[in-house]
Amino acid sequence: MLSGCAAFAQTATTADQLAKLQAQVAQAQSAADNCWMLVSAALVLLMTGPGLALFYGGLVRRKNVLSVMMQSFAMMCIITVLWAFVSYSLAFDSGTAFIGGLHHLFLHGVGLTPDPDYSATIPLQTYMIYQLMFAIITPALITGAFAERMKFSAMAVFLSLWSIVVYSPMAHMVWGKGGLLNAALGGPIPCLDFAGGTVVHITSGVSALVCALYLGKRVGYPREAMPPHSVVLSFIGACLLWVGWFGFNAGSALGSEALATSAFVNTHFATAAAALCWAGAEWVHRGKPSALGAISGAVAGLVAITPAAGFVEPMSALIIGALAGLVCYFMVVKVKSIFGYDDSLDAFGVHGAGGTLGAILTGVFATSAINPIFKDAKGNPLPSGVVDGNWAQLGHQFVGVAIAWTLSIVGTFILLKLVDITIGLRVTPEQEIEGLDVTQHGEEGYEMAS
Repeated sequence: MLSGCAAFAQTATTADQLAKLQAQVAQAQSAADNCWMLVSAALVLLMTGPGLALFYGGLVRRKNVLSVMMQSFAMMCIITVLWAFVSYSLAFDSGTAFIGGLHHLFLHGVGLTPDPDYSATIPLQTYMIYQLMFAIITPALITGAFAERMKFSAMAVFLSLWSIVVYSPMAHMVWGKGGLLNAALGGPIPCLDFAGGTVVHITSGVSALVCALYLGKRVGYPREAMPPHSVVLSFIGACLLWVGWFGFNAGSALGSEALATSAFVNTHFATAAAALCWAGAEWVHRGKPSALGAISGAVAGLVAITPAAGFVEPMSALIIGALAGLVCYFMVVKVKSIFGYDDSLDAFGVHGAGGTLGAILTGVFATSAINPIFKDAKGNPLPSGVVDGNWAQLGHQFVGVAIAWTLSIVGTFILLKLVDITIGLRVTPEQEIEGLDVTQHGEEGYEMAS
């Protein structure tokens, strides 16, 4: 009898020890995930300032370098406040299929415990701040289309409204609870978008095209040559974007596990392939591979792999990157010339076209071997994309792309019209000729030689 009691006690002790060990492992995993997500959030912020600020700043004429950098910096400040007040709630609170609710206004209920619908191992506040960095860079990307000709006040009002009217609904539809396109939470039209092909790049790129068409061409374009004033600055900015993009894509795994590794590897491979293909196309077409072409190709690859990063294998990532380099080169060099629109820094040619291509190719190359996002009632993996035999997913991707395009075109046009009627969008021709650094900010980026 005593031996039986002793055995029972020993079993109970073993069970307690196992439970404690499991709790310690879970705590360690949570700490590792939280650490990675905070680092990833910082990396994504690095993409806006200094990455995008330097990239765009080098591409404009010297009289406008500070104005372009200031636009990116302004988004870091303005969107942060809006996110805390209302935008996070509209994007990630439970609501309708198209927009979130208002329960998280002023970050109410966004605390230090996880929300299992988004991530079971990191605080909801960590998830919130990570998603904020996406909300910051998305409108900042649009500034490349109207660089050198929009008033700073108009830019601030327009992009603030855009982040609420266009970005928040799209983020909710793809990533929010109850979202129409949310594949992870069982949306009725599951659109695979790992890190923002539709949410970030299509919305910003297509909106950029609308801005370029609405504002019209810069004074002197295309008669006058308007080359970048410092490819060196753009080169540094592009390299910072490449590094920061690991937080953008690998961070979207929302943890420090194997899926983050897959997204990290795919991001790097696609970017290298795209840079090589853009530079190669330029070499064949123009006789020389330029530094500007190589870094533009790298950004195109980063854009295109974004929706696919956590769903595809490395060889597929190379294919996506290579196609992005070629397609975006064609859009920037040929299509822009044919139609004659003045997309100053090729925001549409790279982000709109690259994001659309990447979103569609995600439906082709996604495989459950990397990310079994679809499962049957017993928890068994179902085919993800065309390579798995799931042709229906390609249709879902086209629906997601169509919604992103439509929302961006309609929302952007209405907001531009509203701001134009109320405070005006464009600087005067005299101000444009003098430069936006002086006319909008009262300072110059460089001291003039005496």
